[in-house]
Amino acid sequence: MTRDGHVRSGAKDLPGTVARWWLWPAPLARIAWLRAVLYAFTIWGLFVLTHDVIGHGHSPDLYQPTLIGRVLPFPDPTPANGPIMQWVLVATCLATPVLMALPQRAAQWAGRVTGWTVGLVFLAWMENSQGFAYVSHDHMALVLALLILPTVPPAGFGSQERSEAAGWVLRCVQVAVVMTYFGSALCKIVATGGLFAWPNGTVFTWALMRRGASMLNWALEYPALLRVGQWILFLVELASPVVLWLRGRWLYAAVLLFCCFHLMTWLALGIHFLPTVVCWLAFLPLERILPAARARRAGNAGAAQDAQASVAEVR
Repeated sequence: MTRDGHVRSGAKDLPGTVARWWLWPAPLARIAWLRAVLYAFTIWGLFVLTHDVIGHGHSPDLYQPTLIGRVLPFPDPTPANGPIMQWVLVATCLATPVLMALPQRAAQWAGRVTGWTVGLVFLAWMENSQGFAYVSHDHMALVLALLILPTVPPAGFGSQERSEAAGWVLRCVQVAVVMTYFGSALCKIVATGGLFAWPNGTVFTWALMRRGASMLNWALEYPALLRVGQWILFLVELASPVVLWLRGRWLYAAVLLFCCFHLMTWLALGIHFLPTVVCWLAFLPLERILPAARARRAGNAGAAQDAQASVAEVR
């Protein structure tokens, strides 16, 4: 506000700026690619990452649901519930490509039914997986993405149409991805009771001694170096919200940085964070994949025709 009592135009337009940030017109093709990748990853994860749900059905007495499990009427672990949820998820994830062959209205209606089935059943599946004394935060963005993807109707991988609903979904997934790191930093501060306790501790030393790769045993002889690594990780996590405002090469560099970090933790400690890594795709221009492939194919076809013409001229 100025001295004469008038509201600055920037302040007056703040609600509109916030709305445009959340509801930006995003291409439906990016949602199509993201949905396909996340559904395929979900199917793979059911049998590889969170397959413990099947075994949990034989130990229902040990089940201690988290707050979500206590509030929502999710089924308790039983020998039957786990396999039922698993195959319902497989069927509904695989049904999405089939919906594209239906008329538009039918595809939209069926897409919402199958999509929300995926989201709710996967939430119940993860609640079962995390209700046995261990809660991992690497699935947070994936769970949210599966819950809100049905708000955008199915579209083709080459669709040029844009939608504010698609922008809202992408922004929510992006925020969830970033909060995975920023929330981790906040938890470090709360758990240790101070801003400097965690980065000045011996977490990396303990992690390497407990589950580190043998090729990194040399690092245990340099505790100061490990403490520097803790500070770097802590500061990167605190600064992670900046990614939400990066564009172009800076954004791609940030995505690559976080993915390289997860690659290093997987090689060093066996911790992969794959559910979060795949959700980083929400930041990338996936809608360019099909046009780029078509352009390359057209270029190759043109080069082949030119080569044939040159051969004909020589003859």
